[in-house]
Amino acid sequence: MPSNYVFEICANSVESCVAAQNAGADRVELCAALGEGGTTPSYGEIRQARELMRETKLHVIIRPRGGNFIYTPLEMERMINDIKLCKSLGVDGVVFGCLDDEGEVCMERNAILREVAEGMSTTFHRAFDRCNNADEGLERIIKLGFDRLLTSGQQPTAEEGIPMLKHLSEKANGRIAIMAGSGINESNILRIQQSAGISEFHFSARENIYGYEDSEFGCQTQTTERRIREIIGALNTGNS
Repeated sequence: MPSNYVFEICANSVESCVAAQNAGADRVELCAALGEGGTTPSYGEIRQARELMRETKLHVIIRPRGGNFIYTPLEMERMINDIKLCKSLGVDGVVFGCLDDEGEVCMERNAILREVAEGMSTTFHRAFDRCNNADEGLERIIKLGFDRLLTSGQQPTAEEGIPMLKHLSEKANGRIAIMAGSGINESNILRIQQSAGISEFHFSARENIYGYEDSEFGCQTQTTERRIREIIGALNTGNS
């Protein structure tokens, strides 16, 4: 599906990664615990995804837990080791973000992780949406050398964050890629692109799998090729 856009799939499993690759996505961000905003997946999950991903870039979130983005020394140690593990497995990129005690982008902690990740693509994730000063946060992230910023425009969804996404894209002025994420689907991706001027999109395209929705444990969500193609198609068709 050639286009002028970049599509990254937030994948909650190896199966979701494969669906993304089959549907022609540019990248996946492999995560566990999407209900908590994503945490670092297991070694086995990362390794198997790496073995199967040949056309689509594999990025892995580096986040030891849910909750805030202010990390202790022990948590930083784990994040460093997880980045080293990803590098040893040949993962294409890592996704992380640290804030300081004042709720701003932390130069020191992010610089440490960026150095460990040298040679890999790096994305600053939606910790940005919790920082107090968006403009200052953007400048810090650019200074740290991240390749892209994933953001919902500091709102619950990217659609609600369109004004900030537009502002960030204009302020970045090509110095870093701005990738819109959160709540992107078939019905709003075209509006987000046209209103915010964004060309990179992050979405999960998940559906309920295996039914049994009345059972406590029976409903599973997974990225599907069908939904990825529909979301990408909605943007490409709308701009054709």
